[in-house]
Amino acid sequence: MRAAARVVAEEGGRLTVLKGEAPLLPRRTGPNEVHFVGGAAGPLGGDELSIELEVGPGALLVVRTVAASIALPGRDGAWSRLSIHASVAGTLLWLPEPTIAAANCRHLTESTVDLAGDATLVWREEVVRGRHGEQGGEVRLSTAVRRAGRPFHRSDVTLEDNPAVMQHRVYAGLVTTRTVDHKLPEIMPLAAGGTLVTALGDDLAATRAITDLLVTAPQ
Repeated sequence: MRAAARVVAEEGGRLTVLKGEAPLLPRRTGPNEVHFVGGAAGPLGGDELSIELEVGPGALLVVRTVAASIALPGRDGAWSRLSIHASVAGTLLWLPEPTIAAANCRHLTESTVDLAGDATLVWREEVVRGRHGEQGGEVRLSTAVRRAGRPFHRSDVTLEDNPAVMQHRVYAGLVTTRTVDHKLPEIMPLAAGGTLVTALGDDLAATRAITDLLVTAPQ
């Protein structure tokens, strides 16, 4: 399956573009909020999905999903791929529900975020390894954030054969342009400004207790 979605947010809560194809169906759920509704199962091995987000100057966009995505294996062991590109001149909060890595799945999420010099970003990615009572499949997360054309943050995470992660069922990573003063070992300031959070736990409640500290939307 191939599917694409595009959302464009402008100042004043206007969404000038809101379109998508199953399983990427964006729906306005608030003045500055969009939820993606899954119109089909997956992603399934072999699927190629893409999301494009554009946030104009002075605009705020909060993106969520109504449920977790379950990455499922294909018949031939092919990878499923979700490609996300965000262009942000205002404020973007990317807060989807987690990806659940079903047994034997192979899934890649590639995210590229281009920020204007004064843009604000909160970008969270969560993975749950396996459904209840099963071993998790393989998930790779590749995230690149640029600010005013210069590198801001880059991470590449593989959740399968990483000994540090194999002890835990849930992985959560969050990067933000904000500087915070929480003194927790999971929270680290970035050299280019902003903050990085990496949280591992046995359930989402444990990891979100940490990442939610940086999620509060601006008023």
